[in-house]
Amino acid sequence: MPTPTKGARLGGSPSHERLILKNLATSLFEHGRITTTVTKAKRLQPFAERLISKAKRGDLHNIRQVAKTINSKTVNRPGEEGDAATTLHRLITEIAPAMSERNGGYTRVTKVGNRKGDNAPMAVIELILEPVSAKQSVVREAEKAAKKTAPKAAKADEAPASEAPAADAEAPAEESSEKDA
Repeated sequence: MPTPTKGARLGGSPSHERLILKNLATSLFEHGRITTTVTKAKRLQPFAERLISKAKRGDLHNIRQVAKTINSKTVNRPGEEGDAATTLHRLITEIAPAMSERNGGYTRVTKVGNRKGDNAPMAVIELILEPVSAKQSVVREAEKAAKKTAPKAAKADEAPASEAPAADAEAPAEESSEKDA
């Protein structure tokens, strides 16, 4: 019997846990937010964020890896037909571009209290679709501007450094001419 991995599992076996995470991720991308137990939400968060990162890259290999994971490839939106209505298509064309400015932190877990019946702690996990705050974008622009001016400043520092020895070489020549007079 193989040794189980560290931490609690969300089912009886590793394969069942993977299926639970795939179904939770599919529901999260389909609805934008889901309510589940705190344990499942915390296990889902890095899993979903990895899928979003792969969808953001957008190359064929990463899209196929996401397609292996997202179970719902059937039409989920009434009135729409074909691939444009699937959860996978929504992830690649709507969610990933909305997250293009973010470098991580695509989901938020909020605890909402205990479930009536078995008193299990519940949480809401949701996609953060709001744009990055203005302060963060200003900081990014400043960093880009600093990177662009850094090579120019380095070149400017080199030019006076090459002129400085020449000025020092002239100074002793002037002193010697004053001694001659």
